[in-house]
Amino acid sequence: MATHKRLFTSESVTEGHPDKVADAISDAVLDAILAQDPNGRVACETLVLTGQVHVAGEISTSCYIDIPRVVRKTIRDIGYTDAKFGFDADTCGLSISIDEQSPDIALGVDKALEVKEGTTKSASAAEVLGAGDQGMMFGFACRETGDLMPMPIELAQRLVKTLAAVRKQGVVDFLRPDGKAQVTVEYDGFKPIHVDTVVVSAQHAEGYPMDVIRDNIRKHVIDVAIGSDLLDKNTKILINPTGRFVIGGPLGDAGLTGRKIIADTYGGMARHGGGAFSGKDPTKVDRTAAYAARYAAKNVVASGLADRCEIQVAYAIGVARPLNVYVDCFGTNRIDEWKIADLVQQHIDLRPGAIIERFDLRRPIYKQVSAYGHFGRPELDLPWERVDLALTLRDAAGVKLDEEKFPKPVLR
Repeated sequence: MATHKRLFTSESVTEGHPDKVADAISDAVLDAILAQDPNGRVACETLVLTGQVHVAGEISTSCYIDIPRVVRKTIRDIGYTDAKFGFDADTCGLSISIDEQSPDIALGVDKALEVKEGTTKSASAAEVLGAGDQGMMFGFACRETGDLMPMPIELAQRLVKTLAAVRKQGVVDFLRPDGKAQVTVEYDGFKPIHVDTVVVSAQHAEGYPMDVIRDNIRKHVIDVAIGSDLLDKNTKILINPTGRFVIGGPLGDAGLTGRKIIADTYGGMARHGGGAFSGKDPTKVDRTAAYAARYAAKNVVASGLADRCEIQVAYAIGVARPLNVYVDCFGTNRIDEWKIADLVQQHIDLRPGAIIERFDLRRPIYKQVSAYGHFGRPELDLPWERVDLALTLRDAAGVKLDEEKFPKPVLR
């Protein structure tokens, strides 16, 4: 285990950041389809820029969705409600270019290779459904926070959520929807000991003195989101370091679906397979398998078998069973990593159809995670965040742990 001091930084952005506007629109379209057609196939991509929204992709569904209405409501809910922002729900131009899912892809998704070759006799969804693409997905968990998330990304997410909340509640009346936060944490080995630097950049209305902006963000955002036990006189605080952030959102920068995958996951603390989440229905393993890998890693850590756990799962398009399950515990494991990998595969069915069934993923639950992270989020009770398998894994491993150091997880 590492024993040296080091610094690690993660960032997050508000729902009004142009990339997150695009993610929210893509997931809002997905939710609207799943609400009427749970078996709909959706790969929805969005581009936003000054006064424009372009929605494109492949969608196969039995229902009709008023996509322009979904788009405008999503933009309005985020807070772009005035034309002077350079982008607003009522006046932005829309273009929509939607085609059906490729029949070549559907061949592999509708009937897995195992079914075609007769290596399975089951007609269950877990057996029939093939992976919607090839690729590798990662899940991660660690004992740094109560949600078993890395501390830098959890604090960055808290900051941008708080920034959005004080804007929407009118606590700070000069804030606009766009914003970013970045947190640098000092570690002793794998133990976080101090917040070294906090950066917050918040879009604001014209005409406010910078000292007023900085004082309000420090008081209502930073001091609320990050506890005083982590902030001290040595913590560096940077608020709107350019001195001005009036032009923001899609007026200031184009936004694209899937361009904030590190903020969506673990803030760079764990590896990422490269696939984005938003706008993809649950047959897409980019999303579904990443959720399952997080669930597996979180339950491994909650069980006490390791203090840090990263799990990689890989798939081939049209094949139900994953090609491999790889476990790395960074020297914190209490049993061999290959045994942990075996336990994961024994107790978690990682075929796409089985993951969908386990987490009930054919529901409109995705827009809520399009900003502020897909992991952690205790306020949402996400099914892949539950630790209901932790005791099973501990018992199956036959490991006796000190209950004071490694208490039994609270099942939820």
